[in-house]
Amino acid sequence: MTAPSAETRPADAPAPGTAGGREPVASALEEALRPVLRGGLPVRLRAWDGSVAGPAEGPTVLVHRPDALRRLLWSPGELGAAQAFVTGAVDVDGDLGEALDRGRAAVAERGLTRPSPTDLARTLAALGRIAKDHGALGRPLPPPATQAVLRGRLHTLGRDRRAISHHYDVSTDFYELVLDPQMAYSCGWYGDDLAADGVLADALDPAAEEAALEKAQGAKLDLVCRAIGLRAGMHLLDVGCGWGSLTLHAAEHVGARVTGVTISAEQQAFVQARVEQRGLGDRVEVRLQDYREVDDGPYDAAASLEMGEHVGQGSYPTYVEALRRNVRPGGRVLIQQMSRRTRPGGGAFIESFIAPDMHMRPLGETVELIEAGGLEVRDVRAMREHYVRTVDGWIARFEENHDAIVHLVGEEMARVWRLYLVGGRQAFRDGRMGVDQILARRPEAR
Repeated sequence: MTAPSAETRPADAPAPGTAGGREPVASALEEALRPVLRGGLPVRLRAWDGSVAGPAEGPTVLVHRPDALRRLLWSPGELGAAQAFVTGAVDVDGDLGEALDRGRAAVAERGLTRPSPTDLARTLAALGRIAKDHGALGRPLPPPATQAVLRGRLHTLGRDRRAISHHYDVSTDFYELVLDPQMAYSCGWYGDDLAADGVLADALDPAAEEAALEKAQGAKLDLVCRAIGLRAGMHLLDVGCGWGSLTLHAAEHVGARVTGVTISAEQQAFVQARVEQRGLGDRVEVRLQDYREVDDGPYDAAASLEMGEHVGQGSYPTYVEALRRNVRPGGRVLIQQMSRRTRPGGGAFIESFIAPDMHMRPLGETVELIEAGGLEVRDVRAMREHYVRTVDGWIARFEENHDAIVHLVGEEMARVWRLYLVGGRQAFRDGRMGVDQILARRPEAR
C-alpha cells in the first residue's frame, strides 16, 4: 500500500516510520549515538519500525528488534554489539566487511578512542529512553547460547580444557566445511612475493581460492619441517597438534616419528582415525594430554602452531619451559603465534565467543619471554599478510558451505563465525594483529 501524500494524510496520522506519533526510531538512534560518534552515522541504519537514517549508499545496519538496545545498555561497546549481531537482533544488508570498514574509518577520521564518561552517559541515557518507549528495558538478557561462560581460576588444567572444548569441540564436521583437506587451522604460506596487505588486485573465484589455500597450507608445513631441520627417523613433539596437519605431514612426507598432544577429545579422535587410515601407527602417537604434563623427552625437535595464544600471560613461562625441557640440547623449537600490538588479550568478541581466555601480546614481548625461558631465538618470520589470504580461503569455504553449516551448527553459530572470519581478516589486513614463526633452539649443555 502506498502511504498517503502530505495533502491527503489526516492531520493526526503518524508519519511513515513512526508509531502513534513517536519519533522514528532510526533518527532517535542516530541522535543517541551522536555524542560517542562525534557526528552522524558512518553507515545507513534501518530500524524495526521501517525508519532509516544515515548515508544512502553502502551497506545498511538492520536493527530488527528492540532487545538489541538492552544488549547495548548492559554491555556497551564490542560485546553488546556482538551479542546483538549473533542473536539476529542486528544484521547487515550488504557487505559486512564494508560496514565494519566504515565504522573503523569513522573512528580514525574523528579521532575516536574511548568515549568520555560524559559522552557515554549521554548516549546510554538516550538509548535507555528509546528502549523504555519500546518496552525493551529490563534485566540483562541471558548470554547467547554460543557465548562461553567459564568459571574458576584462569588457566587451571580443568578451565583450559573447557576453554579449548568451547571452540575446538564444536564439531569436527563443521571444521571440515571451513578448513582445507589437511585440516590446518593456522596461517598458511603463500610465497615470498605476497603484497604487504595480502589483498589481490583481482579477486580469485571461490574454487581458485580454495585450491590456493590447500597449496599454502602444504607450503607452511614444509616450511616448518625445514626450519626445525626435521629428517627421517627424528622424533618431533607437536604441542597443540589440532587435527593433525603437521603431525601427519611430518610422518608421511618427512618420515619422522611424531608425538602430537591436544586437550580436545574430538581432535584426538580425528587424528587417531587418520593415523589408522594411513597406516602410520608405527610413527605417530596422538595423546589427550596437557602440554604441562609432557615430560618424556628429549625429542629431536618441537613445534607449536598457534597454540601459545591459549596458555595465558601468567602461564607462558611454563609453556616455554615445557618446550625447552622436552627437546635435546641443540634441538630446535618453532612457535607460530599471533600477536597484537596495542591492547593485550584477544578482544571482547574473540574472548567471549571464539577463544575464551586467549591472550595476545606484542611480538617483542613474546620473544623476550621465550629467551627468558632458556631458549635462544634464531629467526623470526613475519606472516601477517599470509593470514589475510588464509582467511580469504576460509571465507570462500564458509560461504560455499553456508547452508550445510547452518544445518549442522545452527544459525547463531554461523553468524558467530561470519563475524569472526570477516573481522579477523580485517585485523590482519590493517596490521592490528600479526602472526610470526619464531625459531629457537635449546642451547648445548655446558
